[in-house]
Amino acid sequence: MATSTPDPRVPRVDPLTLEVVELIGTVVARYHEEYEEAAAEHALTGAQARVLGLLSLEPMPMRRIAQKLKCEPSNITGIVDRLEARGLVERRADAGDRRVKLAAPTPEGLEVARRLRGSLRFAREPLAELSREERVALRGLLRRMVGEGDG
Repeated sequence: MATSTPDPRVPRVDPLTLEVVELIGTVVARYHEEYEEAAAEHALTGAQARVLGLLSLEPMPMRRIAQKLKCEPSNITGIVDRLEARGLVERRADAGDRRVKLAAPTPEGLEVARRLRGSLRFAREPLAELSREERVALRGLLRRMVGEGDG
């Protein structure tokens, strides 16, 4: 039986790296799980809750929502349609460019977004156990990981 030699093109992954990657995955999964549960408590899907939460910060065109949530604009159109049917979102012309339609939360939508944020625990403040200095250090490390530098 021949022994295989490691492929030099494939980097070896050490146990520490594997643990860090697993912990990052656990944090992300926990965040999404809690967000989905909180959304369901407000009769929303997770995607609807994310769109409503984003719009509660500022009205924006569908294309920008899709960019921020990293999904197809056609998906956002359907989500906004459903939120609009529930009276949580409305479409309005952009004052700067009347050809552009903005999705904006209604007063009821803003209230649902506020209650949704209030019902989150871990997802609202996943870094609550870290000091400011630790959060700054983590931000710097994560920016390096995604290629954004320390800026």
